[in-house]
Amino acid sequence: MAETNTRPPLYIRIHAADNVAIIANDGGLKTGATFADGLVLVDNVPQGHKVALNDLAEGDAIVRYNVVIGYAQKALARGSWVHERVMRMPTAPELDGLPIATVKPPAMPPLEGYTFEGYRNADGSVGSRNILAITQTVQCVAGVTEFAVQRIKAELLPRFPNVDDVVALEHGYGCGVAIDAPDAIIPIRTLRNISLNPNFGGEVMVVSLGCEKLQPERLLPPGTIPITDQRGEGVAADAALDVVCLQDDAHVGFMSMIDSVMRQAEVHLARLNARRRETVPASELVVGVQCGGSDAFSGVTANPAVGFATDLLVRAGATVMFSETTEVRDGIDQLTSRASSAEVAEAMIREMAWYDAYLQKGRVDRSANTTPGNKKGGLSNIVEKAMGSIVKSGSAPISGVLSPGEKVRQKGLIYAATPASDFICGTLQLAAGINLHIFTTGRGTPYGLAEVPVIKVATRSDLARRWHDLMDVNAGRIADGDASIEDVGWELFRLMLDVASGRKKTWAEHWKLHNALVLFNPAPVT
Repeated sequence: MAETNTRPPLYIRIHAADNVAIIANDGGLKTGATFADGLVLVDNVPQGHKVALNDLAEGDAIVRYNVVIGYAQKALARGSWVHERVMRMPTAPELDGLPIATVKPPAMPPLEGYTFEGYRNADGSVGSRNILAITQTVQCVAGVTEFAVQRIKAELLPRFPNVDDVVALEHGYGCGVAIDAPDAIIPIRTLRNISLNPNFGGEVMVVSLGCEKLQPERLLPPGTIPITDQRGEGVAADAALDVVCLQDDAHVGFMSMIDSVMRQAEVHLARLNARRRETVPASELVVGVQCGGSDAFSGVTANPAVGFATDLLVRAGATVMFSETTEVRDGIDQLTSRASSAEVAEAMIREMAWYDAYLQKGRVDRSANTTPGNKKGGLSNIVEKAMGSIVKSGSAPISGVLSPGEKVRQKGLIYAATPASDFICGTLQLAAGINLHIFTTGRGTPYGLAEVPVIKVATRSDLARRWHDLMDVNAGRIADGDASIEDVGWELFRLMLDVASGRKKTWAEHWKLHNALVLFNPAPVT
């Protein structure tokens, strides 16, 4: 395949009403570059950045995705480079008077016959991996737990070949916080629900210090954990919590603490090792979709392909959740109109209003979201970024809404409210119960999660070539003209089934790349 920069000048226009388009050629184009329709560049324009398709007067609306993404701060001639320094950002949409459940798309035909090999759990969920997770009540124990995990991996894990990994659920919470403040429920339920992620098989083990505010019984109250018997079948959901408390008098010296953790871990490993994959319908997938290190191609290639795959998952009866509140805020009218009911639309509006107040309290607005890398990749502001982000959600009706840290309990397309921070969003989607994660990127990021497989999708072929052993899918082929959105969407869907079955590993799994858990804590720190 010829390299993109050897091709004639090419721009990509999303909608016929748009008065800007993005430059598709690798390396961008120089002044004087002439397109097939006669457009001539009057500026150097980097790849992914916008070019004016007609003359714009000062104050004129700049339109991309058939949405006003800004207003010209000065006159811009046809062929000019349009970027954040020559644009004024629109105000945020009001949350009153929005269209409520007005879009009634025709029912999509069911997608039947697709399966994967997963691990059934006592609570009815299905895991894509078989992992021992060690929960921690407080950051103080992180060093001890990590030391123990390394010993477990070296000395115990080889004896249990059916267990994929051992991970420590390290976090920065647990003490020195206003744990009875109203918003403290968010980090507490987040950590509780992560501990119950489907990939951990219901085997909950906790390491506690002893004096922390977040006591084990508050983190995981009685009745929280579905208990399994020796055959892996569900029984009563109420048993003594398995806790190793480092301040217990029985621990004399550091190594006695490590020995206690290892001794308890061996019990859980033995039960996990007895589990086997079995064929389950694709409806048991719970997939989180997210983007990070985004560029102007995110909304052209990778995210539309993910949106197509999202529709396939919904048709198969699966659960898909999209998130990132600030990255959907400017398209809230598109979302409330797609709500399956007025109640769902109102729940989305409540989440937007809560986050508006949260940002206002910090004396910032949604414009604080866009990063230098986003802008270098052609995204001028959060409005443009939001339009490209929303398309990950596909076209299905939105059937439910989760507040931060809540666990999903229904099928279909779900809006899981989270901050847009990659690390916090991933952490909250883990709490919601994902067993697979899809992450798109245009600038490139080695993001990963230890707890679930992460499939990485590149927006540009240049990134996919340079990061060939980090990106799992190259959606840049769409911009190159070598594949359609549907082609890449089906490729991604089939890859999800293979990865969930353990037949394939993602590059993040191969290199064991993962980010730390970052709990969202809007409550005060004392």
